[in-house]
Amino acid sequence: MRALSVELRYLIYVTVLMGLMWVPYIVAHIATVGPVLGLGFPDKQDMPGWAARLKRAHYNLVENLPLFAVVAIVGEFRGIHTATTAACAMVFFWARVAHPIAMMSSVWGARTATFTAGWIAAVVYLVTVLVA
Repeated sequence: MRALSVELRYLIYVTVLMGLMWVPYIVAHIATVGPVLGLGFPDKQDMPGWAARLKRAHYNLVENLPLFAVVAIVGEFRGIHTATTAACAMVFFWARVAHPIAMMSSVWGARTATFTAGWIAAVVYLVTVLVA
């Protein structure tokens, strides 16, 4: 069996991050409204501010993961593994780790900087795969 490439490994890491990111804000919601309302279908989602920001960061990752995933998979199929593609995969992952932290902390400019770093990494990765 062939070992996973760096790029696919980071795709798995960011997918695990996305798959687990909902847990804290759902727990915060249940702790705020109680288990009966929290596990039902409430019209209003009451949760602390940090949890609402984490939820928005989660949705942002859901919206932005497809670009990275498609590029990583196409690069894998084409056998494109360079220092640039590996660096882009690592930067995308770590930027996406930092993004929800920046969202929850509400530090001015940090959310935009972390989002932009991840987006640029995905676009550079895309261009690298397209021109190879």
